[in-house]
Amino acid sequence: MTEIVLVRHGETSWSRSGRHTGRTDIALTAAGMEQARALAGQLAGRRFDAVLTSPLRRARDTCRLAGLDRAEVRSELAEWDYGAYEGLTTAQIRQQRPGWSLWRDGAPQGEDAEAVAARVDPLVARLRDTDQEVVVFSHGHLLRVLAARWLGLPATNGRLFALSTATISRLGTEHGKPVILGWNQTCPP
Repeated sequence: MTEIVLVRHGETSWSRSGRHTGRTDIALTAAGMEQARALAGQLAGRRFDAVLTSPLRRARDTCRLAGLDRAEVRSELAEWDYGAYEGLTTAQIRQQRPGWSLWRDGAPQGEDAEAVAARVDPLVARLRDTDQEVVVFSHGHLLRVLAARWLGLPATNGRLFALSTATISRLGTEHGKPVILGWNQTCPP
């Protein structure tokens, strides 16, 4: 069975503090680098036919530190564009806009869930049609949308899939239907 492995990048100072980090090209923290190295143990021994990564440094560095340095950079794997909310926490945004939800409301001057889905849908279609083992290094919200679309769900259902930094998730099929094989699995340090 084909398996698509999803890897969220390691910790950054903004992910640690809950700040929305879309297009800001922020580096991994020292802890994030250690998390990325720990991923190598979980990925060792796997032969991936394709290694795909977001163009953002935190994902590319996680990929490299996890021992996979032959990645194809894919622009559609960049994180959700948070527009005017870039760098803000949910609490800060809700001070300006009570009850705000990224999944329902999107981000002014940025993307909404449907726009992110439009970016990842062609990749999801390609992944569904492959018999190759693929690993994807990307970001929390983007990977949650990708998983929802893999399952044939609306992009807004990505809100149902919590995803921590430096975790591995696995998508596949069962009886010809898309399924989640494993989700948000952490690696021992």
